[in-house]
Formats: sequence, C-alpha cells, structure tokens
Amino acid sequence: MVLTRRTLLAAPALLLGTTGARAAAVNDATGRALEIPASVNRVFPAGPPAAILLYTLAPDLLLGWPRANRTEECAFLLPDICARPEVGRLTGRGNTANLEAVLALKPDLILDVGSTAATFASLAARVQEQTKIPYALLDGRFEAIPATYRLLGALTHRDAEPLAAYAEQTLTTIRTRLDRIPQHERPRVYYARGPRGLETGLGGSINVETLEFLGARNVAGDQKGGLATVSVEQVLAWNPSVIITIDRDFAANVGRDPQWADVAAVRDRRVHLSPKLPFGWVDFPPSVNRLIGLWWLAKILYPNYFPEDMRGLTRDFYSRFYHVTPQDADIERVLAGRD
Repeated sequence: MVLTRRTLLAAPALLLGTTGARAAAVNDATGRALEIPASVNRVFPAGPPAAILLYTLAPDLLLGWPRANRTEECAFLLPDICARPEVGRLTGRGNTANLEAVLALKPDLILDVGSTAATFASLAARVQEQTKIPYALLDGRFEAIPATYRLLGALTHRDAEPLAAYAEQTLTTIRTRLDRIPQHERPRVYYARGPRGLETGLGGSINVETLEFLGARNVAGDQKGGLATVSVEQVLAWNPSVIITIDRDFAANVGRDPQWADVAAVRDRRVHLSPKLPFGWVDFPPSVNRLIGLWWLAKILYPNYFPEDMRGLTRDFYSRFYHVTPQDADIERVLAGRD
C-alpha cells in the first residue's frame, strides 16, 4: 500500500457547557439550524455511514468507529485512523453508545447520515438538547451524496468540493449511458444476503438503491419496504437472470445447491460476489463506499456500455476517498470479494 495521506430516550439530560467562538449557523438536511464551533476538531459518528463519510473527507476529525475495524479492513485505510477505538453507535440496529460515553469524548459535533424522516430528526433534536452538542443529520440517500458532501464540508470547515464533484460526475456519466440502454436489455436481478441468500431488499430499500439507480429490475421490487426474508420457492418463481450477493458462503455454495439449480442466474453462472474491503460495495453499510460499487454493478449488468477497467477505477477511488493507493495484488483481492 502507498499512503497518501434507543436507549437514548432514557438517558439523563446531561449538559455540556458551550464555550469559544461560534461560526454562523448551518442548517442540516432536516432544516434544523445548528451553531457550529468556529473550530471543529472532534466529531462523533452516530453510525457506520457517518463514520465512512467523515473518514473520506476529514479522517483526522474521526473520534472512533461504531465498531472496531478488522486487520484486513485496515489494510485499505490509514493505519492510525483505522486503529481508533470502537465508540459504539447512536442509531440503527444494535445501538450501543450512551450519552455519558459520548460526552466523555468531548466532541464538537455529532454526525449522523441516513434517513431524514421525522423520527430521526426528532432523535437528533433530543440528543442535541440533552448534550448541548450540535447533532447534524445528513441525507443518506445515494443520489444525495454530492449535496451531503458539500453540507459536511460546511459543518467541518473543510473543502468537500473535490469529493462532491467526483460523486456528481460519476452519477452524471453513468446516468447518461443508462439513458441509451433499452428496456429489454435491463436484467431481472435478485439481491441475496445471508449464507442462504434468502434475505433481500424490497423496492425502495436503501439496500438496493444502486441497483435501482442502474435501472435493473429488482425482482423483489413490487413490494415496497426494507429488508425481507423470502423462500427459495419465491426466488424460483421470480427466476432472476442475475444474482448479486454480499455473502461469500452463499456465492461459493449456490452453484452446488439443487434447490437453486433451476434459477436462471445460477444455471448461467451469473452469481456475482460483491467486493467488501474495507467496506461493502453495494450496501454494507450504505454510505459513499457505494460509489465504486456503482461502476462494478454497471459493468456486470451492462458490459457493452461500461468498458472501463475496474482495476484503474478502484485504484483511483481508493486513493481519493480512502487515502491509500492499493497495489495490483490488493486490488485483485478486493475484486475477488475476499474477507
């Protein structure tokens, strides 16, 4: 590698005094006006999407990670930042942080990235009221990435334009090519999660945003929602022509499983294991790591329209966003979907 540089509601209403100069108020993605310190040096990420977004723009501000990173993940991140401690999470599944622990870290800002629905906006406001620490909730939708970068730049006093512009250009370039692809060339895709491949994303789920952006026909998309568990019989009825999975065991075993043998994607050997180092390329977690995954998915779904070399794209993305330039062997490891 070459380095380039919900127990919250029950928590006591602890107060933290506010001192020092204040910059002008900045509105987060919910429209809440936040008084941001003139100097932001310590940021607490409320969950994995926020941690990844912050790392890509300003790794030095990251107080820690929602969960400790594994050695194989740290190989693709700045070592000293990757080794920062596990601080838990305030939102999402398995929230483990509490307000006392957050206050002990003395952050200048709490950053959350995800849904801006009223429930989450209310949570942000409640935590801010209890801690007196600005709590910024940013839009986690895939297509909002450019705007989210620009807002994060304003919140942290950093220049986010290079990363915002890269994201914007990526979305524009791919969308322009998609406009030339006729409907009959858009494959029926099943997104398989878990070792049995029976967890999937329903229509509109954040887990399948990139697939839907690419105009793929999500076979589970007729029903709207988030993640759902389905049966093998249902997958057989859908009969997808392409399967995308994030589970290595499922990818390795599905070709030998007689229950799946009649699925077109399995029969035609069109089961693709998503790269996952240091973060998943499809949705695990759903943050800016999905930008490089968009290219990967586009090449799988529409190879005649996307001739780019994934090795070059990967090297460039990792250098820009992860601050590490991987060598050829590292890139092959990533593209193989290794853990």
